[in-house]
Amino acid sequence: MKYLKKLDGFQRSPAGLEWHIWKKLHVILAVGTALPLLASAGAYVLDGLEPATQNARAVEQFFYVMLGLVMLHWTLVLTLAIGCVIVMLMKGPAYVADAYPMEEPARDAETKFQR
Repeated sequence: MKYLKKLDGFQRSPAGLEWHIWKKLHVILAVGTALPLLASAGAYVLDGLEPATQNARAVEQFFYVMLGLVMLHWTLVLTLAIGCVIVMLMKGPAYVADAYPMEEPARDAETKFQR
């Protein structure tokens, strides 16, 4: 038995937006990770320049908010990647399933339910 036999005469769907998104995912992930972390690092540096400020708690809270934003961004990028893979698989070639003989229902049972 030959597995994954392609269906004869099937025309594949043209590539769409999923491939454009798929090719840019690494850039989206890198930029979305770097910007909040750079912002939180900048807050630490700017807070350390003036020792008279009492904003240590606010800066630490800002860091944790930015860390949460990075985690949210990662989950959104992962969800987008899964969606792209699903669309790519759905647009791929069709395969022939195994033959499955259907049993004909009895005519008497069919007429009972047609009221």
